[in-house]
Amino acid sequence: MLSQAGRRARTAATVVVAGLVLAGTFVGQDDDFPFGPFRMYSTRDDPNGTVVSTRVEAVDTGGTLRVVDERSTGLKRAEIEGQVRRFTADPTLLGALSRAHDRLRPEELPYEQVRVVERAYELRDSRPTGAQTERVVVRWVRP
Repeated sequence: MLSQAGRRARTAATVVVAGLVLAGTFVGQDDDFPFGPFRMYSTRDDPNGTVVSTRVEAVDTGGTLRVVDERSTGLKRAEIEGQVRRFTADPTLLGALSRAHDRLRPEELPYEQVRVVERAYELRDSRPTGAQTERVVVRWVRP
């Protein structure tokens, strides 16, 4: 059985945590997790809207198009997707992915070009309609 002071401490801790969760729900971002919403799990796509998928591609010096994955650069897809705004503001940052590839995969041809590509899928009743578009969001070319 808890003492009176123990119950007060538990109540105070519960109120503080509940307050942080409530505040995070209304003004928090992914970085505030677990006191803010983790958007990946707290939102859903419009069942009659568009879903966007982002990928990173590279063209090596031999002209081969490659999908850039974690083994190529050491960064997970989600980590790269989270930096798209930074890459768009400063495309030279994509050069770091090329340098990481060169260090991790010295036996492969270096990247001549790195680009971030968004593919948009149209949905109807939460199912793909088959309509899709692609656009290059940002591109870096080896100087």
